[in-house]
Amino acid sequence: MTEHSFRVTRTTLSDGRELLYFDDSPEYVSGERTRELHDSRDLPQSRTNSEVRIDPLTGEPVVFAAHRMDRTFLPPAHENPLAPTRSEDNPTEIPADDYDVVVFENRFPSFSLTSDHGPDFDHHVDGEELFERSPAVARCEVVCFTSDPDSSFSALSPQRARTVIEAWAHRTAELSQLKDIRLVYPFENRGEEIGVTLGHPHGQIYSYPYLPTRARAIVNRAKAHKEATGRDLFDDVLAAERRSGNRIVHEGKFFTAFVPAAAKWPVEIMIMPHRAVRDFTELTDAEKDELAVMYLDVLQRMDRFFDGVDKTPYLASWNQAPVGEDRDYGRLHLQLFSTMRSPHRMKFLASSESGAGAWTSDTTPERIAQRFREIA
Repeated sequence: MTEHSFRVTRTTLSDGRELLYFDDSPEYVSGERTRELHDSRDLPQSRTNSEVRIDPLTGEPVVFAAHRMDRTFLPPAHENPLAPTRSEDNPTEIPADDYDVVVFENRFPSFSLTSDHGPDFDHHVDGEELFERSPAVARCEVVCFTSDPDSSFSALSPQRARTVIEAWAHRTAELSQLKDIRLVYPFENRGEEIGVTLGHPHGQIYSYPYLPTRARAIVNRAKAHKEATGRDLFDDVLAAERRSGNRIVHEGKFFTAFVPAAAKWPVEIMIMPHRAVRDFTELTDAEKDELAVMYLDVLQRMDRFFDGVDKTPYLASWNQAPVGEDRDYGRLHLQLFSTMRSPHRMKFLASSESGAGAWTSDTTPERIAQRFREIA
């Protein structure tokens, strides 16, 4: 078991948002050197007015965050807000002139703790009881994986990937303590093809005041499985995949990477722990070590999946157990997928998928797994 040394340093940006440095470089871990904490910008205080409305036909929550319409979109390199601040004339979101890993509150969040909704907020649209609404009170954070704007997560060292995992665990622990939070969800979107607005290697962490659709579906299935069989759904899924072996891509001591039997995306792979780990906070040091290496391996295979494509666009979705109620019906697992169906051609979610929610796959999970194994 390996203990990973890192140091967390907090500061507050000029508009009141929090920023945390996660440093694993020895001179910063020891305190010999420190990061710049002062934000020289003069930003107005961060306020939002996001809200959640409930679709009366499906019961599904929908977030409305109109202020995000004006968020930064693919700026030129010299205006990259996620780069370190290396010129007084061009300050960024990160005051330091270099960093290992940084986490800060999103400047254009879907959810915020600094809501402009007052005590007279009407919890029904137009006064109609059927149309429920509530302030979108939670916290959204940005995670910068590296100070190098031209790099990617897959190019990180195992040590740096481990520091990112520590950051995810640290933020999961703190965000889970916020009032009325039901889920903490780290994720990464990569590639302009899927709508990324900043090219710098980064991910995000959303905390939700409700269970999103997939998390709620997983809880319902896990409950039903437990009631019907007395067994854990995740244990049974993993055992079935390992017995079959047809879709296993990488099997370790603590985790298995596999293509799910019902994978619906053109490229999809899952990493699941062998034991019932509910979120990043419950991982041991040895599990974090193995996860860092396995995740890097899977990301590197993702980038080799298509001939002629150097960086496959992808979505990395870190599913965790709910906070509070139903916590025993979730398990930490990665769902990594791409909407690219062939080199430089994307799968579009047309009427059947988007309108009816009825999915059709253009390949098979077995073919996906075979390709992942071929490019090891």
